[in-house]
This record gives sequence, structure tokens and C-alpha cells, in this order.
Amino acid sequence: MIAAHYAALQVVAPLIAAPLCVLLRRGIPAWLVTVAISWIALAIAIQLLIQVLATGTISYELGGWAAPWGIEYRVDSVNAFVLLIVSGISAVTAPYAHKTVVKEIPEDRHYLFYAAYLLCLTGLLGIAITGDAFNVFVFLEISSLSSYVLISLGSERKALTAAYQYLVMGTIGATFFLIGVGLIYAMTGTLNMADIATRLDAVENTRTVLAAFAFITVGLGLKLALFPLHLWLPNAYAYAPSAVTVLLAATATKVAIYTMLRFVFTLFGSDFALDVTFLAEFLMALALVGVFAASITAIFQNNVKRMLAYSSVAQVGYMLLGVSFFSVTGLTGGIVHLFNHAMMKGALFMALGAVFYRLGSVHIDRMRGLGKQMPLTMFAFVLGGLSLIGLPLTVGFISKWYLILAALERGWWPIAGLILLSSLLAVAYIWRVVEAAYFRDPATHHPRATEAPPALLVPTWILVLANFYFGIDTSVTVGIADNAAKVLLGSGG
Repeated sequence: MIAAHYAALQVVAPLIAAPLCVLLRRGIPAWLVTVAISWIALAIAIQLLIQVLATGTISYELGGWAAPWGIEYRVDSVNAFVLLIVSGISAVTAPYAHKTVVKEIPEDRHYLFYAAYLLCLTGLLGIAITGDAFNVFVFLEISSLSSYVLISLGSERKALTAAYQYLVMGTIGATFFLIGVGLIYAMTGTLNMADIATRLDAVENTRTVLAAFAFITVGLGLKLALFPLHLWLPNAYAYAPSAVTVLLAATATKVAIYTMLRFVFTLFGSDFALDVTFLAEFLMALALVGVFAASITAIFQNNVKRMLAYSSVAQVGYMLLGVSFFSVTGLTGGIVHLFNHAMMKGALFMALGAVFYRLGSVHIDRMRGLGKQMPLTMFAFVLGGLSLIGLPLTVGFISKWYLILAALERGWWPIAGLILLSSLLAVAYIWRVVEAAYFRDPATHHPRATEAPPALLVPTWILVLANFYFGIDTSVTVGIADNAAKVLLGSGG
């Protein structure tokens, strides 16, 4: 029965499809394969999530080798939610990609783009689903190497520099992570994550385990763009092809944050992280500084993709702030923001991709008067911006509501105040774009822009409407995030 092998198919389907795109050597057939595989991955992710919520954790032993000796794919409510985010964003981005790829990438590289896209999807899904610590590194490298290629295909020469910068910092992060996994293996003699969790108790106060924790935290901090380890992200998002920016902004940092959650809570345990390493204080300080530093920097950017890239660094700060509370409410806020940020930032970058498709630029001065010339595109951007700010009825409001609740539970009024204050900074940089688009006249020496084609508008509006639907009906997203938080903290699930 095929349902018994969904966990394996989640990774195997895009992995097999990637070389198929190379064999096809044609852009449109490769694109059709990518769209089909993305939707298949989404269908599998939905089935896995339904199964997990109904029956509990799924354990899939690859090749029939029993864990912990064989490699195990392990799905609980935490990573089932992440699989849904990654596959869902890919399912919307793949149809969107065709027009932008034709516009931005030379025709002889189209099939290579889709092959790298599917490899990136393979890596991201693999990181989320595997129950083997070394396999996390393998899939991390698959997603990273394909990301470097995808970013380098950007239309500007700066894309090559951005890809190289990401490669250098990404390699350092992966090396740190691998050293940490090696030290854990030296102390426990196993790479199975569930098995490591049971064996670490006996050796958790040794210097080797402390060093492993430090290496893994710093390595993943680089991958998830934790301030001040975020320097690769602004250029990578700003100069990558439009579809790549959408995919990476909505998924890559979320998967890295999930990996940190998995290692901190499942392997090492919240008691170790709180009592031995002081991770909560460390994360809270960096998260808050990151939110304000990145938001203030975003205000002064004239390239709107770069502006939103710095905004993403700030949003990573919100997610980690939720983690730093080490409470069910805080973790629920952090985990639900993984989903919510994917919706809002995916919509915003899709709208910018549509602008770039018509103008060949996303410079803020070039966007003057676009409110009348591209009304559907710019209205989508405005609505996505309202969600980013955290207006009620949007997903952004739900995230900040739970973070403020978590702060008030602890009696930390100043933290709640800082969360509210940081929203005003988001108003400032979103307003700069709104002002240019709606309150300034277009430059006379630029030709008049026309509305983006339906192939770009439909995926954009799907994500925009999702921002409001999941902002009004939170039963699914908050329910799953709450269940995941209890699983991680060991108080339920």
C-alpha cells in the first residue's frame, strides 16, 4: 500500500525528478515536472499531517533496517507542520516561476534551474523529515548547494557575489554543525536522534557535549540568519531570481529554525538548554537586537527586495524570541510564525517579482505611480505589508499576539512593549513603498507599466488571501503549533 511509504516518497519524488529535468533538456517540460512534483509533495505532506494528528508519531525505517541501526524517517506534529509549509510554498511558487524564469534567466539554463529547484526542495523536505542527525547535514548540504546555484542565476552580476558570500558563510555553518554532530556521536555512539536523546542524559554535563551544543547552535545560527550571523541573507534575497527569492524567503530559514528546535528540545532537552547553557537569555537578547537593528536598516534601503530581506532578519528574531520564552505559549507563537511568515513574505516577494517582470527593477524610485499602473500587484503588496506589520485579521497579528501573551505570562511588560514598538518600524519601511506607489507621480522618462500577467497575479493573490484566511480562522495553524509546542516541551502530544 502506497500510503505506508508516504514518508519516503516525500523526499524520493523530488530527488528522482531533479535528474529527469536534466534529461529533458527543455524548459517547459522541466517546469511541468516541477509543478507536478511540488503538488504531489503537498498532497503527501497533508496526508502525513492528518495521519500524525490522528494516530501519533510516524516511524519509517528505510530499507527495513530497524532504528537506531538503520536510517529512520520520523514524523511528529512539529515536522509535519514544517513539511506542509515547505511543500505548500513550493506548490504555489512552481507555477509562478515559469514567467519569471523566462524573463530573468537565459533559455539554455531553464532546465538546469528547475533541476536545482527540485534538489533544493528535496533538501528542505529531507531536513524536516529525517530522524538521523548525520542525514540532517546531508540534506542541509543538498539544499544549500542547490541554493547557491539558484542564487547565482540572477540577472545581475551581483548575484554571483551574493551566491559566493552565501557559499562561504553557509559552508562555515555546515562545518560547525557537522563538528557538533561528530562530538555527539563520539559521546553516544549513535546518530539516531531519538536514540541520542535517551543516551545524552548520562553524559550531558561533560565538556564534549557542551562543545557539541555550542557548535550546533552557532552552525544553525548561520543557516537561519540569526543576528549578527545574517550577513549572507540580504544580498542573497536581493539579487536572486524572483522565484528563488520567494522559495528561500518562505522556507529556508524556517527549516533551519525547525532544526534548531529539534536539536535543542528533542536531543539536548529544554532543561539542559535552560540550566546549563543559558540559551534562553542568549536567544532573547540576540532576537530583540536583531528585530530592531534589521528593521531600522530596512527603513533606509532603496532596493525593495533588499528592504524585505532585512525585514526577514527581523522576522527570524520574532521566531527565536518565541523560542526563548521556553513556554508553551511562546513556542506556539514562534512555531505559528514559521507558517505565517511564509505566507506574508511569500506574497510580498511574489508582488515584487511581478513588478520586476514589468519594470526590470525594484528600486523604490522606479515604483513611483505604480498604484495606478499595476493596481492588483500593488494592492497585493499593501495587503501583504499590513500582515507584516501585524494588523488584526492578518496572520501577522496572530504571531505577535501570542508573543505578547507569552511575555505577559512571565510578567515581562518591557518585552511586550518592545514587540509593539518594533511593529511601528515595519510601518515605516512598508509606508515608504506605499508612498512611492500611491502618492508620487511616475517619472516622465520611464515608459508606463502595465498590470502583471495572470500567471504571476494568481499565485500572489492565493498567498495574500491566505494571510487573511489564516488570520481569521486560526484553528488549524494555532492548533497544530500548540500541539507541536507541547511535543517539544514534553508536556503532551
